Amino acid sequence: MKKRVIPVLLLKDGRMVKGRQFKDYRDTGDPKGAVRIYNAQDADELVFLDIQASLQSRGALVDIVRNAATESFMPLTVGGGVTSTDDVRELLRAGADKVVITTAAVKQPGLIRAAAEMFGAQCVLAGIDYRGSGADARVWLHCGTEATEHHPVALAKSFAEQGAGEIFLNCIDRDGCMEGYDLDMAAQVADAVPVPVIVCGGAGHFMHLAEALQQTAVSAVACASLFHFGDNNPIRARSYLRNLKIPLRVLK
Repeated sequence: MKKRVIPVLLLKDGRMVKGRQFKDYRDTGDPKGAVRIYNAQDADELVFLDIQASLQSRGALVDIVRNAATESFMPLTVGGGVTSTDDVRELLRAGADKVVITTAAVKQPGLIRAAAEMFGAQCVLAGIDYRGSGADARVWLHCGTEATEHHPVALAKSFAEQGAGEIFLNCIDRDGCMEGYDLDMAAQVADAVPVPVIVCGGAGHFMHLAEALQQTAVSAVACASLFHFGDNNPIRARSYLRNLKIPLRVLK
């Protein structure tokens, strides 16, 4: 399977934001402009995550997705506050290609299966936000504010068995720190499930992307700070990875 490089846009009140370890968010711009830029920069796909995840923010999220779908050729993955198959349907109708279900995937054990059966597994991503490492790692819900007793590997296996088409694995401890992905957990999860795994949280330079793609079986690397701050972009990232003989999708 070809590897992917995926920018992540965190949204709040219709604006892009970026924080560190799921807190201290600051405004990083207009998502409409970012969509146009990433579309021109050979991103494999684009992820929108609404961190507000409220009924009030849902309208803004749907509008952003609808606008992005009209001017983008990238696949669009969208998440944040998805609690029902109706929510999934609304986002897919707005133009999303895939929908991320995170908190509700744990709170409502039948939701992943129901969404996969209704819309197809390829449309359903199960999100896992976690803190800690090794055997002590635990999954957290509601944007990192509610702890659970679930271990990321066990939960990923359960989600895959329920029909999730991909796993979106996000390390809260490394979010925004730009010190590299949690390669140990990424490897454990990718080896444990038969579906693609997207790793997120920690990318600070292109070598971090290469390490994840070369040293683990993850299918994609997702980045926010790497592309938000500085002059890095997907074109340069893909060129760097190609020079290391990492197989990437041909986009043009």
